[in-house]
Amino acid sequence: MPLRLGPAGVPLSCKGRTIVEGMDDITALGLETMEIQTVRTVAPHHFDQYWQAGILSWKTGFEMNLHGPYYAEVLGNKRERSRTLSKMEASLQAAKIINARHITYHVGPYGEYKRGPDANEQVANVMAGVVDRCAQIWNNEDESEDYAAFPWVIENSPTLIGVETSGRQELWGSLEEVLEVTNHVEGTVPVLNLAHVHARGNGRLRTSEDFGELFDQVRESIGGKTFYCHFSGIEHRMGNALHYTQIKKSDLKFEPLAEFLAEDGDWLDITMISDSPLLEHDAMFMMQQCERARHRLFEKQARDDRRRKLAIAQGIDPDELAAREAEEKAKREAAEKAKSAPAPKAKKVEKPAEKPAEKPVKKAAEKKAKKSDDEGPMVIEDGDDDDDLF
Repeated sequence: MPLRLGPAGVPLSCKGRTIVEGMDDITALGLETMEIQTVRTVAPHHFDQYWQAGILSWKTGFEMNLHGPYYAEVLGNKRERSRTLSKMEASLQAAKIINARHITYHVGPYGEYKRGPDANEQVANVMAGVVDRCAQIWNNEDESEDYAAFPWVIENSPTLIGVETSGRQELWGSLEEVLEVTNHVEGTVPVLNLAHVHARGNGRLRTSEDFGELFDQVRESIGGKTFYCHFSGIEHRMGNALHYTQIKKSDLKFEPLAEFLAEDGDWLDITMISDSPLLEHDAMFMMQQCERARHRLFEKQARDDRRRKLAIAQGIDPDELAAREAEEKAKREAAEKAKSAPAPKAKKVEKPAEKPAEKPVKKAAEKKAKKSDDEGPMVIEDGDDDDDLF
């Protein structure tokens, strides 16, 4: 299962901030792809960087991709659509120079259209024209043309036009709409922004089975095994994406997707772009999760093989042996739990109340009375006493 991971843009840790230096840093991290962001406009002074990146990509096999303008209005009026197409034209020129394998486009709001066949037909017509224009720009069928500066134009096919799923209800781009258009327009591919699919489906991607159903749905609709995806954490509410977050702070987890890829994703060929605010850091996190999922799968397969061999040696069914092992494990865990449980506290025995000690004044009085009895009666002498009031 080929899986290529990379960030959407130059890595945050890249000091030089140029595309070529970003490619070097991405390769050093063990990643294999990146997506250049031309989300607002394509600046002419960047074309030198684009050509250098294209040469490096062609020589090293590093996969380059490009994202077109965010603020598209394909379903807008004539003026809005013309403005969008001019931005697309500039991004198509950049895609050729940079040797991009995919270029991603948004469609934008529904505008005057309603959801349904009319809107989908309009999007399909526009995307078919974009595919034709991309083929004209590459024009690799004319042998008289000198492509010494762009050798990949001869060897590679034109850039694939990607139609991205959107994350908000008022924007064209539900999964079903994207699949319908890309199924009818040759040269286009669906761009599965999994965060947008999750948000628009009110948190639909929770388990590995959910991801399996998604990829099966795409395969049944358009066929093939090659997928171009975006992944990020997402904050969403009522079927609308609010903003991207890092993966660990979202209810969209990568672990179930890694589990699906390890267990049932052998038939897939995926390019996965990190849209997270952490860019390459979350791309590395996704790579680690995929490795851990593979290791867990290998351990499970090793246990199953060991159980099978023991069952054959003992002449019993492997399922019966597995049941016995599970029962023994449960008994062992119960014994360990009972052993580690704190002992019950002993009841306190109340002692009888002791007789309170006599007061020292009483003892002194008794002692004085005893002494008086021993000495005899007290004699009072007569005499004048000025202090005697009586």
